[in-house]
Amino acid sequence: MPYYPINLNCENRLCLVVGGGEVAERKVRGLLSAGARVKVVSPELSPALEGLARDGKITVERRPYRRGDLQGMFLVLAATDDPGVTRGLVEEARALPCLLNLADLPDQSDFILPALLERGDLSIGFSTSGRCPALAQWLRDRLAGEIGEEYEKLTVLLGDFRDRLLTKGVSPPTIRRCIREALDADLLKLASARDETGIEKLFAGIEARTAGRNE
Repeated sequence: MPYYPINLNCENRLCLVVGGGEVAERKVRGLLSAGARVKVVSPELSPALEGLARDGKITVERRPYRRGDLQGMFLVLAATDDPGVTRGLVEEARALPCLLNLADLPDQSDFILPALLERGDLSIGFSTSGRCPALAQWLRDRLAGEIGEEYEKLTVLLGDFRDRLLTKGVSPPTIRRCIREALDADLLKLASARDETGIEKLFAGIEARTAGRNE
């Protein structure tokens, strides 16, 4: 089944994780990094989740899932191998305006989670539309060495340059061309070398050439 790729704004949204093991822990950390308010429902928690609960970073109901837990939730991520719980989650989610993800059950989920490669604000997702998640994870791990931490710096530089052009009234299409020009001019190499002078010279040159040509 083809999926529509999308990045969701979870900032301050209430999200539920059903389960308390290692898989649930990964889902919780992903939601927290996106700024979500996270609630966990599980009779038992991993040591890491216990720590997050003690620190007040998540709220916890130490019990099995029961109908009604999905009320008011933006997203629901489940990490359980209990068929009864799975059926209950699917039935409840279908009647509510929330999105459900079931670990290892893409056909019953509203959305699936890609294998993520993250470098600061840069996120690259690998997905096989649920056909073979292990392949997506293998590709992510294989490319992790080629897409190093310098890409985090690159993202910051280009984000600042974009803001700089926006404040001067440069149109979005022209900004996209300016960013492509910077990348084609080996901005990545300058960022890797931390050549601040070279970076500013490159940006200033592109900005000067853009003046009077804005569309």
